[in-house]
Amino acid sequence: MAENNPSDDANAEKQKQQDMSRRKFLKNSGLVAGGLVGGSIFGGLLTNSFDSKKEQQIAQSKDAQIDVHEAMQFFTRHQDFMVLMAATEQIYPEDEDGPGAIKLDVPYYIDKQLAGRWGINGRDYRHGPYTAVLDATDKSAGPAGEQSILDRGDIFLQGLRKMDDESQKRFKTTFDKAEAEQQIEILQDFENDKVKMTGLVASEFMALLIQSTLEGAYSDPVYGGNKNMEGWKMKEFPGAQASYAGYIEQDEFKKLEPVSLRDYQGH
Repeated sequence: MAENNPSDDANAEKQKQQDMSRRKFLKNSGLVAGGLVGGSIFGGLLTNSFDSKKEQQIAQSKDAQIDVHEAMQFFTRHQDFMVLMAATEQIYPEDEDGPGAIKLDVPYYIDKQLAGRWGINGRDYRHGPYTAVLDATDKSAGPAGEQSILDRGDIFLQGLRKMDDESQKRFKTTFDKAEAEQQIEILQDFENDKVKMTGLVASEFMALLIQSTLEGAYSDPVYGGNKNMEGWKMKEFPGAQASYAGYIEQDEFKKLEPVSLRDYQGH
């Protein structure tokens, strides 16, 4: 009868440990991939590696009411994100009807969109000629949309940093720490093209910021905004209902609780 070789036992135990580690890695990476593809919040897997100093800065900053539950995906400079938070909250403020942009996770929605194909205009026609300012013949046809050579990510970075620069120049403080009236003054000047930018007109950035803010407030939560479907609840919008067959022939109006696409994903 052959004797057991101690080295064989050691190798078997080593292989067992490797298999266990591999299964754990595949399980965790699958969860992250599912979160990315499905659009669900996957910050719980990343929280431990998130910069604790940055987390404390957001929590302690004025008007910082976001739960820091996930890492930023596009913005790498913390101050850019703080300006985005303040600007979106002025566009969609909290009031007696419900939460504002910050509590609806609108800044995180915008961050996620900029980190994807939308942020680099990945599906847009991107050949010249480019023009930041349309001439009279172009304007006669109505709004022409984005005419800048910059992609949306560049537009957001330049626009937010210009807002911060304007605030420091005018009020000696960063935009996120300026008074509400001061923030509104700057936003209105952007909307009225009273602020000069390079490569685009300020109103184009402002229009993009307003559009993105409203999208983040009312899009399906699967895309990162409209936290807890609060935006839909304020509008009494039923969301992504699978069917209305049980209600369509009823004479009495039926108010339905909203449903997100995430509710169909099983996680």
